[in-house]
Amino acid sequence: MSSSSATRHKQLHVALFPWLAFGHIIPFLEVAKHIARKGHKVSFISTPRNIQRLPKIPETLTPLITLVQIPLPHVENLPENAEATMDVPHDVIPYLKIAHDGLEQGISEFLQAQSPDWIIHDFAPHWLPPIATKLGISNAHFSIFNASTLCFLGSTSPNRVSRYAPRKKLEQYTSPPEWIPFPSKIYYRPFEAKRLVNGILTPNASGVTDHFRLESTIQGCQVYFIRSCREIEGEWLDLLEDLHEKPVVLPTGLLPPSLPRSDEDGGKDSDWSKIAEWLDKQEKGKVVYVAFGSELNLSQEEFNELALGLELSGLPFFWVLRKPSNGSGDGDSVKLPDGFEDRTKGRGHVWTTWAPQLKILSHESVGGFLTHCGWSSIIESLQYGRPLIMLPFMYDQGLIARFWDNKIGAEVPRDEETGWFTRNELANSLKLIVVDEEGKQYRDGANDYSKLFRDKELHDRYMDECVEYLETHAHHEV
Repeated sequence: MSSSSATRHKQLHVALFPWLAFGHIIPFLEVAKHIARKGHKVSFISTPRNIQRLPKIPETLTPLITLVQIPLPHVENLPENAEATMDVPHDVIPYLKIAHDGLEQGISEFLQAQSPDWIIHDFAPHWLPPIATKLGISNAHFSIFNASTLCFLGSTSPNRVSRYAPRKKLEQYTSPPEWIPFPSKIYYRPFEAKRLVNGILTPNASGVTDHFRLESTIQGCQVYFIRSCREIEGEWLDLLEDLHEKPVVLPTGLLPPSLPRSDEDGGKDSDWSKIAEWLDKQEKGKVVYVAFGSELNLSQEEFNELALGLELSGLPFFWVLRKPSNGSGDGDSVKLPDGFEDRTKGRGHVWTTWAPQLKILSHESVGGFLTHCGWSSIIESLQYGRPLIMLPFMYDQGLIARFWDNKIGAEVPRDEETGWFTRNELANSLKLIVVDEEGKQYRDGANDYSKLFRDKELHDRYMDECVEYLETHAHHEV
Protein backbone atom coordinates (compact mmCIF):
# COMPACT_ATOMS: atom_id res chain seq x y z
CA MET A 1 0.00 0.00 0.00
CA SER A 2 1.26 3.50 -0.72
CA SER A 3 2.11 6.06 1.96
CA SER A 4 -1.43 7.49 1.96
CA SER A 5 -2.68 5.05 4.57
CA ALA A 6 -6.12 5.09 6.17
CA THR A 7 -4.84 7.05 9.17
CA ARG A 8 -4.12 10.04 6.92
CA HIS A 9 -7.70 10.11 5.62
CA LYS A 10 -10.86 11.05 7.44
CA GLN A 11 -13.18 8.22 8.41
CA LEU A 12 -15.50 7.54 5.49
CA HIS A 13 -19.09 6.39 5.59
CA VAL A 14 -19.65 3.84 2.79
CA ALA A 15 -23.07 2.36 1.98
CA LEU A 16 -23.40 -0.92 0.06
CA PHE A 17 -26.52 -2.12 -1.76
CA PRO A 18 -26.31 -5.55 -3.44
CA TRP A 19 -28.89 -7.17 -5.73
CA LEU A 20 -31.29 -9.50 -3.88
CA ALA A 21 -29.38 -12.74 -4.47
CA PHE A 22 -27.00 -14.38 -2.01
CA GLY A 23 -24.43 -14.91 -4.79
CA HIS A 24 -24.26 -11.08 -4.79
CA ILE A 25 -24.95 -10.33 -1.12
CA ILE A 26 -22.05 -12.44 0.22
CA PRO A 27 -19.27 -10.88 -1.97
CA PHE A 28 -20.69 -7.43 -1.12
CA LEU A 29 -20.46 -8.36 2.56
CA GLU A 30 -16.80 -9.37 2.07
CA VAL A 31 -16.13 -5.93 0.57
CA ALA A 32 -17.99 -4.30 3.50
CA LYS A 33 -15.85 -6.17 6.03
CA HIS A 34 -12.65 -5.13 4.29
CA ILE A 35 -13.69 -1.45 4.28
CA ALA A 36 -14.56 -1.71 8.00
CA ARG A 37 -11.18 -3.30 8.75
CA LYS A 38 -9.63 -0.09 7.43
CA GLY A 39 -11.52 1.87 10.09
CA HIS A 40 -14.38 3.21 7.96
CA LYS A 41 -18.09 3.19 8.81
CA VAL A 42 -20.23 0.90 6.66
CA SER A 43 -23.99 0.76 6.09
CA PHE A 44 -25.01 -2.56 4.53
CA ILE A 45 -28.46 -2.21 2.96
CA SER A 46 -30.87 -5.03 2.16
CA THR A 47 -34.32 -6.27 3.10
CA PRO A 48 -35.19 -7.55 6.60
CA ARG A 49 -35.22 -11.26 5.78
CA ASN A 50 -31.92 -11.09 3.85
CA ILE A 51 -30.28 -9.18 6.70
CA GLN A 52 -31.45 -11.89 9.14
CA ARG A 53 -29.89 -14.59 6.92
CA LEU A 54 -26.43 -12.99 6.72
CA PRO A 55 -23.50 -14.89 8.20
CA LYS A 56 -22.37 -13.54 11.55
CA ILE A 57 -20.10 -10.50 11.29
CA PRO A 58 -16.85 -10.77 13.31
CA GLU A 59 -17.23 -9.02 16.67
CA THR A 60 -14.25 -6.77 16.00
CA LEU A 61 -16.14 -5.24 13.04
CA THR A 62 -19.68 -4.99 14.43
CA PRO A 63 -19.15 -1.46 15.85
CA LEU A 64 -18.36 -0.23 12.31
CA ILE A 65 -20.97 -2.13 10.27
CA THR A 66 -24.61 -1.08 10.48
CA LEU A 67 -27.12 -3.46 8.91
CA VAL A 68 -29.84 -1.32 7.32
CA GLN A 69 -33.20 -2.99 6.68
CA ILE A 70 -35.50 -1.48 4.06
CA PRO A 71 -38.77 -3.44 3.76
CA LEU A 72 -39.47 -4.95 0.36
CA PRO A 73 -42.74 -3.61 -1.09
CA HIS A 74 -45.51 -6.13 -1.68
CA VAL A 75 -45.72 -7.08 -5.36
CA GLU A 76 -48.37 -9.18 -7.05
CA ASN A 77 -47.10 -12.67 -8.09
CA LEU A 78 -44.27 -12.50 -5.55
CA PRO A 79 -44.83 -14.96 -2.67
CA GLU A 80 -44.96 -13.71 0.92
CA ASN A 81 -41.46 -13.67 2.48
CA ALA A 82 -39.70 -13.95 -0.89
CA GLU A 83 -36.84 -11.48 -0.61
CA ALA A 84 -34.02 -13.19 -2.55
CA THR A 85 -33.69 -15.19 -5.75
CA MET A 86 -33.28 -18.38 -3.71
CA ASP A 87 -36.86 -17.93 -2.44
CA VAL A 88 -38.54 -18.11 -5.85
CA PRO A 89 -38.51 -20.20 -9.03
CA HIS A 90 -36.54 -18.68 -11.90
CA ASP A 91 -39.61 -17.42 -13.76
CA VAL A 92 -40.68 -15.34 -10.74
CA ILE A 93 -37.39 -13.37 -10.53
CA PRO A 94 -38.76 -10.53 -12.76
CA TYR A 95 -41.35 -9.82 -10.01
CA LEU A 96 -38.51 -9.68 -7.48
CA LYS A 97 -36.96 -7.01 -9.75
CA ILE A 98 -40.21 -5.00 -9.58
CA ALA A 99 -40.09 -5.22 -5.77
CA HIS A 100 -36.38 -4.28 -5.82
CA ASP A 101 -37.20 -1.18 -7.88
CA GLY A 102 -39.78 -0.35 -5.21
CA LEU A 103 -36.85 0.11 -2.78
CA GLU A 104 -35.95 3.34 -4.62
CA GLN A 105 -37.80 5.59 -2.20
CA GLY A 106 -36.32 3.89 0.90
CA ILE A 107 -32.79 4.07 -0.53
CA SER A 108 -33.29 7.69 -1.53
CA GLU A 109 -34.52 8.62 1.97
CA PHE A 110 -31.60 6.76 3.56
CA LEU A 111 -29.05 8.57 1.35
CA GLN A 112 -30.64 11.94 2.08
CA ALA A 113 -30.72 11.36 5.82
CA GLN A 114 -27.31 9.69 6.24
CA SER A 115 -25.38 11.40 3.45
CA PRO A 116 -22.64 8.72 3.09
CA ASP A 117 -19.44 9.52 1.20
CA TRP A 118 -19.96 6.59 -1.17
CA ILE A 119 -22.66 4.17 -2.25
CA ILE A 120 -21.41 0.90 -3.79
CA HIS A 121 -24.20 -0.70 -5.81
CA ASP A 122 -24.91 -3.68 -8.05
CA PHE A 123 -26.13 -3.93 -11.67
CA ALA A 124 -29.85 -3.76 -10.84
CA PRO A 125 -30.72 -0.25 -9.51
CA HIS A 126 -30.70 1.70 -12.78
CA TRP A 127 -32.37 4.59 -10.92
CA LEU A 128 -29.64 4.95 -8.29
CA PRO A 129 -26.75 6.85 -10.01
CA PRO A 130 -28.90 9.97 -10.73
CA ILE A 131 -30.08 10.05 -7.09
CA ALA A 132 -26.49 9.81 -5.79
CA THR A 133 -25.29 12.50 -8.22
CA LYS A 134 -28.07 14.87 -7.18
CA LEU A 135 -27.15 14.40 -3.51
CA GLY A 136 -23.41 14.84 -4.15
CA ILE A 137 -22.67 11.24 -3.10
CA SER A 138 -19.94 9.36 -4.98
CA ASN A 139 -21.03 6.02 -6.41
CA ALA A 140 -19.22 2.83 -7.40
CA HIS A 141 -20.51 -0.17 -9.34
CA PHE A 142 -19.29 -3.49 -7.92
CA SER A 143 -19.60 -6.40 -10.34
CA ILE A 144 -19.58 -9.92 -8.96
CA PHE A 145 -19.25 -11.15 -12.57
CA ASN A 146 -15.76 -11.70 -13.93
CA ALA A 147 -14.08 -9.55 -16.59
CA SER A 148 -14.19 -12.02 -19.49
CA THR A 149 -17.97 -12.39 -19.15
CA LEU A 150 -18.49 -8.63 -19.09
CA CYS A 151 -16.23 -8.13 -22.11
CA PHE A 152 -18.21 -10.76 -24.02
CA LEU A 153 -21.44 -8.84 -23.34
CA GLY A 154 -20.01 -5.74 -25.04
CA SER A 155 -19.80 -2.03 -24.33
CA THR A 156 -22.16 0.20 -22.38
CA SER A 157 -20.50 3.40 -23.58
CA PRO A 158 -22.80 5.72 -25.60
CA ASN A 159 -19.86 6.52 -27.93
CA ARG A 160 -19.48 2.90 -28.90
CA VAL A 161 -23.03 1.74 -29.23
CA SER A 162 -23.02 1.43 -33.05
CA ARG A 163 -20.16 -1.07 -33.02
CA TYR A 164 -20.85 -2.76 -29.72
CA ALA A 165 -24.65 -2.63 -29.65
CA PRO A 166 -26.35 -5.58 -27.98
CA ARG A 167 -26.50 -8.32 -30.55
CA LYS A 168 -30.04 -9.25 -31.54
CA LYS A 169 -29.41 -12.56 -33.33
CA LEU A 170 -28.73 -15.80 -31.50
CA GLU A 171 -25.79 -16.74 -33.72
CA GLN A 172 -23.98 -13.55 -32.70
CA TYR A 173 -23.64 -15.07 -29.23
CA THR A 174 -22.31 -18.44 -30.33
CA SER A 175 -18.87 -17.23 -31.42
CA PRO A 176 -16.36 -14.81 -29.85
CA PRO A 177 -17.31 -11.16 -30.65
CA GLU A 178 -15.15 -9.14 -33.03
CA TRP A 179 -14.09 -6.66 -30.32
CA ILE A 180 -12.06 -9.27 -28.45
CA PRO A 181 -8.58 -8.68 -29.93
CA PHE A 182 -6.92 -11.88 -28.66
CA PRO A 183 -7.69 -15.61 -29.04
CA SER A 184 -10.73 -16.62 -26.99
CA LYS A 185 -12.85 -19.74 -26.50
CA ILE A 186 -15.51 -17.78 -24.67
CA TYR A 187 -18.94 -17.91 -26.29
CA TYR A 188 -22.34 -19.42 -25.63
CA ARG A 189 -23.68 -22.73 -26.86
CA PRO A 190 -26.93 -22.30 -28.85
CA PHE A 191 -29.09 -23.56 -25.97
CA GLU A 192 -27.48 -21.02 -23.61
CA ALA A 193 -27.77 -18.17 -26.13
CA LYS A 194 -31.54 -18.73 -26.34
CA ARG A 195 -31.84 -18.41 -22.57
CA LEU A 196 -29.60 -15.35 -22.51
CA VAL A 197 -31.53 -13.43 -25.17
CA ASN A 198 -34.78 -14.23 -23.39
CA GLY A 199 -33.31 -13.46 -19.96
CA ILE A 200 -31.08 -10.40 -20.43
CA LEU A 201 -32.03 -8.63 -23.64
CA THR A 202 -35.82 -8.98 -23.54
CA PRO A 203 -37.79 -6.64 -21.28
CA ASN A 204 -39.24 -8.65 -18.39
CA ALA A 205 -42.17 -7.93 -16.08
CA SER A 206 -40.13 -5.14 -14.45
CA GLY A 207 -40.40 -3.17 -17.69
CA VAL A 208 -36.67 -2.93 -18.43
CA THR A 209 -34.02 -5.35 -19.65
CA ASP A 210 -31.15 -6.55 -17.49
CA HIS A 211 -28.85 -5.10 -20.15
CA PHE A 212 -30.39 -1.66 -19.57
CA ARG A 213 -29.82 -2.05 -15.82
CA LEU A 214 -26.17 -2.95 -16.43
CA GLU A 215 -25.68 -0.11 -18.90
CA SER A 216 -27.22 2.52 -16.58
CA THR A 217 -25.29 1.47 -13.48
CA ILE A 218 -21.93 1.14 -15.26
CA GLN A 219 -22.21 4.40 -17.16
CA GLY A 220 -23.51 6.21 -14.08
CA CYS A 221 -20.65 5.21 -11.77
CA GLN A 222 -17.34 6.89 -11.01
CA VAL A 223 -15.37 3.69 -10.44
CA TYR A 224 -16.04 0.15 -11.61
CA PHE A 225 -14.97 -2.49 -9.07
CA ILE A 226 -14.92 -6.07 -10.28
CA ARG A 227 -14.34 -9.42 -8.56
CA SER A 228 -11.27 -10.47 -10.50
CA CYS A 229 -7.49 -10.18 -10.48
CA ARG A 230 -4.78 -9.44 -13.03
CA GLU A 231 -3.10 -12.81 -12.50
CA ILE A 232 -6.12 -14.50 -14.11
CA GLU A 233 -7.74 -11.86 -16.31
CA GLY A 234 -5.15 -9.14 -16.97
CA GLU A 235 -5.89 -8.67 -20.67
CA TRP A 236 -9.65 -8.87 -20.05
CA LEU A 237 -9.47 -6.16 -17.37
CA ASP A 238 -7.63 -3.85 -19.79
CA LEU A 239 -10.21 -4.55 -22.48
CA LEU A 240 -13.07 -3.90 -20.04
CA GLU A 241 -11.74 -0.43 -19.25
CA ASP A 242 -11.46 0.27 -22.97
CA LEU A 243 -14.92 -1.08 -23.86
CA HIS A 244 -16.82 0.88 -21.22
CA GLU A 245 -14.60 3.98 -21.47
CA LYS A 246 -14.59 4.23 -17.70
CA PRO A 247 -11.67 6.20 -16.31
CA VAL A 248 -10.92 3.36 -13.93
CA VAL A 249 -11.74 -0.33 -13.59
CA LEU A 250 -10.36 -1.69 -10.32
CA PRO A 251 -10.22 -5.42 -9.51
CA THR A 252 -11.12 -6.24 -5.90
CA GLY A 253 -9.19 -9.51 -6.02
CA LEU A 254 -11.16 -12.73 -5.72
CA LEU A 255 -12.39 -12.12 -2.15
CA PRO A 256 -11.73 -15.76 -1.23
CA PRO A 257 -13.94 -16.57 1.76
CA SER A 258 -12.33 -17.88 4.94
CA LEU A 259 -13.54 -20.98 6.72
CA PRO A 260 -15.96 -19.75 9.38
CA ARG A 261 -14.93 -20.27 12.97
CA SER A 262 -17.31 -22.48 14.90
CA ASP A 263 -18.82 -19.47 16.70
CA GLU A 264 -19.68 -17.82 13.36
CA ASP A 265 -21.72 -20.70 12.01
CA GLY A 266 -24.96 -19.54 13.50
CA GLY A 267 -25.58 -22.77 15.36
CA LYS A 268 -25.16 -24.96 12.32
CA ASP A 269 -22.27 -26.89 13.87
CA SER A 270 -24.37 -29.99 14.44
CA ASP A 271 -25.00 -30.14 10.67
CA TRP A 272 -21.30 -29.96 9.96
CA SER A 273 -20.44 -32.68 12.47
CA LYS A 274 -22.90 -35.05 10.72
CA ILE A 275 -21.48 -34.20 7.30
CA ALA A 276 -17.87 -34.47 8.52
CA GLU A 277 -18.59 -37.83 10.10
CA TRP A 278 -19.78 -39.15 6.72
CA LEU A 279 -16.88 -37.58 4.78
CA ASP A 280 -14.33 -38.93 7.26
CA LYS A 281 -15.36 -42.50 6.35
CA GLN A 282 -14.69 -41.98 2.63
CA GLU A 283 -11.50 -42.58 0.70
CA LYS A 284 -9.26 -39.53 0.29
CA GLY A 285 -9.87 -37.60 -2.95
CA LYS A 286 -12.67 -39.85 -4.25
CA VAL A 287 -15.91 -38.09 -3.21
CA VAL A 288 -17.81 -36.05 -5.80
CA TYR A 289 -19.36 -32.99 -4.21
CA VAL A 290 -22.54 -31.99 -6.07
CA ALA A 291 -24.19 -28.56 -5.72
CA PHE A 292 -25.94 -26.30 -8.21
CA GLY A 293 -26.60 -23.15 -6.21
CA SER A 294 -29.98 -22.02 -4.98
CA GLU A 295 -31.62 -20.82 -8.21
CA LEU A 296 -31.55 -23.78 -10.53
CA ASN A 297 -34.85 -25.44 -11.46
CA LEU A 298 -34.16 -28.67 -13.35
CA SER A 299 -36.87 -30.53 -15.22
CA GLN A 300 -37.72 -33.98 -13.88
CA GLU A 301 -36.00 -35.53 -16.94
CA GLU A 302 -32.75 -33.60 -16.35
CA PHE A 303 -32.93 -34.41 -12.67
CA ASN A 304 -33.33 -38.14 -13.36
CA GLU A 305 -30.37 -38.11 -15.74
CA LEU A 306 -28.25 -36.31 -13.14
CA ALA A 307 -29.14 -38.77 -10.37
CA LEU A 308 -28.69 -41.84 -12.58
CA GLY A 309 -25.35 -40.50 -13.88
CA LEU A 310 -24.11 -40.18 -10.29
CA GLU A 311 -25.28 -43.72 -9.60
CA LEU A 312 -23.69 -45.07 -12.76
CA SER A 313 -20.29 -43.49 -12.00
CA GLY A 314 -19.83 -45.83 -9.03
CA LEU A 315 -18.13 -42.98 -7.14
CA PRO A 316 -19.06 -41.86 -3.64
CA PHE A 317 -20.96 -38.56 -3.75
CA PHE A 318 -22.30 -35.88 -1.41
CA TRP A 319 -25.21 -34.11 -3.10
CA VAL A 320 -26.59 -30.88 -1.66
CA LEU A 321 -30.12 -30.83 -2.98
CA ARG A 322 -31.84 -27.66 -1.87
CA LYS A 323 -35.61 -27.80 -2.08
CA PRO A 324 -36.93 -24.48 -3.39
CA SER A 325 -37.86 -22.41 -0.35
CA ASN A 326 -40.68 -20.68 -2.22
CA GLY A 327 -43.41 -22.49 -0.39
CA SER A 328 -44.49 -24.25 -3.56
CA GLY A 329 -44.53 -27.55 -1.68
CA ASP A 330 -42.82 -30.79 -2.56
CA GLY A 331 -45.52 -31.59 -5.08
CA ASP A 332 -44.07 -29.01 -7.46
CA SER A 333 -40.43 -29.97 -7.02
CA VAL A 334 -38.52 -32.76 -8.70
CA LYS A 335 -38.26 -36.21 -7.16
CA LEU A 336 -35.35 -38.64 -6.97
CA PRO A 337 -35.74 -41.70 -9.23
CA ASP A 338 -37.47 -44.67 -7.57
CA GLY A 339 -35.06 -46.74 -5.51
CA PHE A 340 -32.15 -44.32 -6.06
CA GLU A 341 -31.41 -43.76 -2.38
CA ASP A 342 -31.59 -47.49 -1.57
CA ARG A 343 -29.28 -48.41 -4.44
CA THR A 344 -26.68 -45.77 -3.48
CA LYS A 345 -27.03 -46.18 0.31
CA GLY A 346 -23.68 -45.78 2.07
CA ARG A 347 -21.93 -44.67 -1.12
CA GLY A 348 -23.98 -41.54 -1.75
CA HIS A 349 -25.48 -39.00 0.60
CA VAL A 350 -28.29 -36.62 -0.40
CA TRP A 351 -28.43 -33.59 1.89
CA THR A 352 -31.57 -31.46 1.64
CA THR A 353 -30.91 -28.45 3.87
CA TRP A 354 -28.27 -25.72 4.00
CA ALA A 355 -24.74 -27.11 3.84
CA PRO A 356 -21.38 -25.41 4.63
CA GLN A 357 -19.95 -25.59 1.10
CA LEU A 358 -16.53 -24.20 1.97
CA LYS A 359 -16.02 -26.71 4.80
CA ILE A 360 -17.08 -29.58 2.53
CA LEU A 361 -14.72 -28.48 -0.26
CA SER A 362 -11.88 -28.20 2.25
CA HIS A 363 -12.32 -31.85 3.33
CA GLU A 364 -9.60 -34.15 2.00
CA SER A 365 -12.05 -36.84 0.86
CA VAL A 366 -13.48 -34.51 -1.82
CA GLY A 367 -11.91 -35.24 -5.21
CA GLY A 368 -14.10 -33.26 -7.58
CA PHE A 369 -16.95 -30.76 -7.71
CA LEU A 370 -19.94 -31.20 -10.03
CA THR A 371 -21.00 -27.58 -10.40
CA HIS A 372 -23.16 -25.12 -12.38
CA CYS A 373 -20.04 -22.89 -12.63
CA GLY A 374 -21.17 -19.89 -10.62
CA TRP A 375 -18.11 -17.66 -10.10
CA SER A 376 -18.32 -17.90 -6.28
CA SER A 377 -18.43 -21.70 -6.43
CA ILE A 378 -15.38 -21.82 -8.70
CA ILE A 379 -13.43 -19.52 -6.37
CA GLU A 380 -14.35 -21.72 -3.39
CA SER A 381 -13.45 -24.93 -5.19
CA LEU A 382 -10.11 -23.74 -6.54
CA GLN A 383 -9.06 -22.40 -3.15
CA TYR A 384 -8.79 -26.07 -2.18
CA GLY A 385 -7.55 -27.33 -5.54
CA ARG A 386 -10.71 -29.32 -6.32
CA PRO A 387 -11.09 -30.03 -10.06
CA LEU A 388 -14.45 -29.30 -11.69
CA ILE A 389 -17.01 -31.34 -13.56
CA MET A 390 -18.84 -28.48 -15.28
CA LEU A 391 -22.56 -28.46 -16.05
CA PRO A 392 -23.56 -24.81 -16.63
CA PHE A 393 -27.22 -23.85 -17.03
CA MET A 394 -27.81 -20.09 -17.05
CA TYR A 395 -26.53 -16.51 -16.83
CA ASP A 396 -22.74 -16.30 -17.15
CA GLN A 397 -22.14 -19.94 -16.19
CA GLY A 398 -21.45 -21.19 -19.73
CA LEU A 399 -18.91 -18.40 -20.34
CA ILE A 400 -17.14 -19.18 -17.06
CA ALA A 401 -17.06 -22.88 -17.96
CA ARG A 402 -15.41 -22.11 -21.35
CA PHE A 403 -12.83 -19.90 -19.61
CA TRP A 404 -11.76 -22.75 -17.32
CA ASP A 405 -12.45 -25.75 -19.56
CA ASN A 406 -9.41 -28.04 -19.95
CA LYS A 407 -7.41 -26.10 -17.35
CA ILE A 408 -8.91 -27.29 -14.08
CA GLY A 409 -11.70 -29.55 -15.22
CA ALA A 410 -13.96 -30.34 -18.14
CA GLU A 411 -17.51 -29.73 -19.28
CA VAL A 412 -19.99 -32.57 -19.48
CA PRO A 413 -20.68 -33.17 -23.21
CA ARG A 414 -24.17 -32.00 -24.23
CA ASP A 415 -26.43 -31.47 -27.19
CA GLU A 416 -25.57 -27.96 -28.44
CA GLU A 417 -29.15 -27.06 -29.36
CA THR A 418 -31.08 -28.44 -26.41
CA GLY A 419 -28.45 -28.63 -23.64
CA TRP A 420 -29.42 -32.27 -23.04
CA PHE A 421 -26.82 -34.50 -21.36
CA THR A 422 -27.01 -38.24 -20.76
CA ARG A 423 -26.32 -40.23 -17.61
CA ASN A 424 -23.51 -42.06 -19.46
CA GLU A 425 -21.74 -38.84 -20.48
CA LEU A 426 -22.11 -37.52 -16.94
CA ALA A 427 -20.77 -40.73 -15.35
CA ASN A 428 -17.79 -40.74 -17.74
CA SER A 429 -17.02 -37.06 -16.98
CA LEU A 430 -17.12 -37.73 -13.23
CA LYS A 431 -14.72 -40.67 -13.54
CA LEU A 432 -12.43 -38.72 -15.87
CA ILE A 433 -12.00 -35.82 -13.45
CA VAL A 434 -11.85 -37.77 -10.18
CA VAL A 435 -10.12 -41.10 -10.88
CA ASP A 436 -9.02 -41.72 -14.49
CA GLU A 437 -5.34 -41.45 -15.36
CA GLU A 438 -6.06 -39.10 -18.28
CA GLY A 439 -7.83 -36.71 -15.87
CA LYS A 440 -4.62 -36.20 -13.88
CA GLN A 441 -3.85 -33.05 -15.90
CA TYR A 442 -7.07 -31.45 -14.59
CA ARG A 443 -6.39 -32.49 -11.01
CA ASP A 444 -2.86 -31.08 -11.30
CA GLY A 445 -4.19 -27.91 -12.93
CA ALA A 446 -6.67 -27.31 -10.11
CA ASN A 447 -3.94 -27.91 -7.58
CA ASP A 448 -1.64 -25.42 -9.32
CA TYR A 449 -4.33 -22.72 -9.35
CA SER A 450 -5.14 -23.23 -5.66
CA LYS A 451 -2.00 -21.34 -4.63
CA LEU A 452 -3.23 -18.22 -6.45
CA PHE A 453 -6.85 -18.57 -5.31
CA ARG A 454 -6.01 -18.90 -1.63
CA ASP A 455 -3.29 -16.23 -1.58
CA LYS A 456 -5.07 -14.03 0.95
CA GLU A 457 -2.31 -11.43 1.02
CA LEU A 458 -2.51 -10.92 -2.74
CA HIS A 459 -6.30 -10.50 -2.71
CA ASP A 460 -6.18 -8.25 0.36
CA ARG A 461 -3.74 -5.98 -1.49
CA TYR A 462 -6.27 -5.58 -4.29
CA MET A 463 -8.97 -4.59 -1.78
CA ASP A 464 -6.52 -2.21 -0.06
CA GLU A 465 -6.11 -0.40 -3.39
CA CYS A 466 -9.89 -0.21 -3.79
CA VAL A 467 -10.31 1.29 -0.30
CA GLU A 468 -7.50 3.72 -1.03
CA TYR A 469 -9.39 4.81 -4.15
CA LEU A 470 -12.51 5.41 -2.03
CA GLU A 471 -10.43 7.44 0.44
CA THR A 472 -8.83 9.70 -2.14
CA HIS A 473 -11.73 10.20 -4.57
CA ALA A 474 -14.82 10.84 -2.42
CA HIS A 475 -16.34 14.14 -3.55
CA HIS A 476 -18.78 14.49 -0.68
CA GLU A 477 -20.61 17.77 -0.79
CA VAL A 478 -23.50 18.69 1.43
